[in-house]
Amino acid sequence: MSGTEENLNEMLVMRRDKLEELTEMGKNPFLIEKYDYTHHSETIKEEFEELEEKEVSVAGRIMSRRGHGKVCFMDIQDSKGKIQIFVKMNAIGEEAYKNLGLLDLGDIIGVKGEVFKTKTGEVSIRAKEIVLLSKSLQILPEKFHGLKDQDLRYRQRYVDLIVNPEVKETFILRSKIIKAVREYLDDREFLEVDTPILNTIAGGANARPFITHHNTLDIDMYLRIANELYLKRLIVGGFEKVYEMGRMFRNEGMSYKHNPEFTNIELYQAYADYEDMMVLTEELIAYVAEKTLGGTKINYQGKEIDLTPPWRRITMIDAIKEYAGVDFNTIDTDEEAVEIAKAKGLEVKAGMKRGNVISEMFEEFCEQHLVQPTFVTQHPVEISPLAKRNAEDPRLTNRFEAFINTWEIANAFSELNDPIDQKERFLEQARQREEGDAEAHMMDMDFVNALEVGLPPTGGLGIGIDRLIIILTDQPTIRDVILFPTMKPINEEE
Repeated sequence: MSGTEENLNEMLVMRRDKLEELTEMGKNPFLIEKYDYTHHSETIKEEFEELEEKEVSVAGRIMSRRGHGKVCFMDIQDSKGKIQIFVKMNAIGEEAYKNLGLLDLGDIIGVKGEVFKTKTGEVSIRAKEIVLLSKSLQILPEKFHGLKDQDLRYRQRYVDLIVNPEVKETFILRSKIIKAVREYLDDREFLEVDTPILNTIAGGANARPFITHHNTLDIDMYLRIANELYLKRLIVGGFEKVYEMGRMFRNEGMSYKHNPEFTNIELYQAYADYEDMMVLTEELIAYVAEKTLGGTKINYQGKEIDLTPPWRRITMIDAIKEYAGVDFNTIDTDEEAVEIAKAKGLEVKAGMKRGNVISEMFEEFCEQHLVQPTFVTQHPVEISPLAKRNAEDPRLTNRFEAFINTWEIANAFSELNDPIDQKERFLEQARQREEGDAEAHMMDMDFVNALEVGLPPTGGLGIGIDRLIIILTDQPTIRDVILFPTMKPINEEE
């Protein structure tokens, strides 16, 4: 055992010894059930003129302590910030002052006293009474920054929030962003609904699901990868505008912009199309930025991004022509497309069609250029099993993906409402699944039945809320905007 580890263990033992001493004195803090505080630190500072020399009570965590003899200072941190506590032995009594020695950094205390300013002009509380409310048996790190601690910050978010106040501000802003999204939709008469998270069919997206088992029914079930098919059933049932925001689960790779569980919103509007969804997308995101950040021009990791509508619109084929120099308007057969893919160094998979090549080439050569908000429209039917075909070119669909900072932020269709076409596409997806594509769509005959009942022309939209929050909060990764991101477990020794 190193000297540092030995000292650390001694300090942990000392904290437990102090708790034992407090318990023997009849002052076990864990027996206290509540504490009535009157103000937060921020309020006291903002309203100092009204509160000067008046009695207040606050509660918070001890973050620093200094002083000697019969006077000491402590800084305590509550949910709004920090405030200095001034403690004199004469004010709280000799025995109570002596017992301050049983307090440690990280302990949670309640303080009652009068508000005043020190000679240096710092708003403080002159303590009359101090109550230990919870004993911290661990030691807060002095510094919790830097790459060496990044993994620990995600694993122990509770410590990260205590030591790095700016992290708390990110999640407060996250809450405001989500509230603004709901506000925009609610004001436009969209109805928020709830649909199942446990599904017997993983549908609504091309993704690998998580599988679980229902013991009573003795069937495997899937955590939802999307809520699209249930929401469209509600449009069939007569609702005209619906949305749901919640967790989705995809058993896929992890990266700076991917987490196995993530927050997504999907919305559907009857008698609308994907052009309407484009307008809604750009106006919604601009509204959220204005509401939460005060404007539509933002800075993300040193890049200036302008969210002001209208956003650029470009077809997928035109984007490939612009950035890869290949014009798929002149390439009609699957064989020609595959040869182009080989010439461009793309991996050619069995059964690859013209539409698959278009999709792969777009991802490889175009996405990296889409920093400013851009709608990429008219995706191939092969990668769009739920979207309505384009009337002028049935090989394409009336679909768009919205990109910001080179990332896909939103996905939308003019929804396919032809049950015959939908069933054929499901069968094609099922064939791909049998050939080993674990992300291909499953057959959903009840959804086909719903379409046979009749789905009106409908516009549908999905927005990746976490990715939008990453950009609006200027954070480098998705783990920085999810309070408890998925992490590989470590054992106690590690």
